[in-house]
Amino acid sequence: MPASLSPGRYRGLKNVSLPAADAFGIVAFDQRGSYRKMMGGTASYAQLCQVKTEIISALSQSASAVLTDPVYGMAAALTMSPRAGLLLALEKSGYSGDSSYRKTELIPSWTPQKIRQAGADAVKFMVYYHPESGALAEKQEALIATVVAQCHACDLPVFLEPMSYSLDAAAPKNSAEFAETRPAVVIETARRLSRTGADVLKLESPHDIAHNPDESAWRAACEQVSEASAVPWALLSAGVDFAQFERQLRAACAAGASGFLAGRAIWKEAAAMTSAARASFMAGEAARRLDALLEIAARDARSWNDFYTPPTFAATWYEAYAPC
Repeated sequence: MPASLSPGRYRGLKNVSLPAADAFGIVAFDQRGSYRKMMGGTASYAQLCQVKTEIISALSQSASAVLTDPVYGMAAALTMSPRAGLLLALEKSGYSGDSSYRKTELIPSWTPQKIRQAGADAVKFMVYYHPESGALAEKQEALIATVVAQCHACDLPVFLEPMSYSLDAAAPKNSAEFAETRPAVVIETARRLSRTGADVLKLESPHDIAHNPDESAWRAACEQVSEASAVPWALLSAGVDFAQFERQLRAACAAGASGFLAGRAIWKEAAAMTSAARASFMAGEAARRLDALLEIAARDARSWNDFYTPPTFAATWYEAYAPC
């Protein structure tokens, strides 16, 4: 039975959804550390902000929402289309620990209260997570529960992004060995973390396309994700090329995903271009890519209203409505 959401969380999900469907067509550009590397490591703060502004401003004209970060993305958030919703990232870029023990940290002095004050419609919280990591998984789950409670106290919906990784340093995430276990990891992660109170899961494809090109297997695994998840989920692009992500999205939406949050698959070539070349690319190729993804989501994605209903109101409902 669908759960009733509070006013702010319901409006937040509506504000980041496609206008003709309660599904997500969100452009993601919240990279920070990897973004600096992408730009060669020598770009100034002003340059990094400017490039984000140019890319986000262009894609926000069609996207249902934009996900960005508070470090390089707030100037972009102020110039994007008012028709697009806004998600802001809460977590610190990267992780503490080694490659097989990844602990998520928060950005110092950045809180759900500030995200609400900045005018965002929702919070994105990324965590590195492996269901078999024992005590670390428990710590990550406890952190998620704390963050979700803080966001909900501000009536902000939470898009939780669990990112898988290998527990064996000798078999990294891009290895064939990890690819064999990845579907089970993603499905079990969806089962566990969809019950933490987060409103939407932002998930990677269960299969690594580099090791399994079988689209029927992708769809079957996505169907298992949908069965496991207690909340809506949307597919992230995870750095794959556009043509690959387009195929992944078709399979995912046909299997119950509620849309997408896509970044580099749409805009990655533009980051290193000159401003003039970037503007041409964004108006042409990037716009065509986004439109193709939006068409898939609008046609095939599962409505998140299958999970949530709007709140009902008594005459004095606002008396008990607590401020952040």
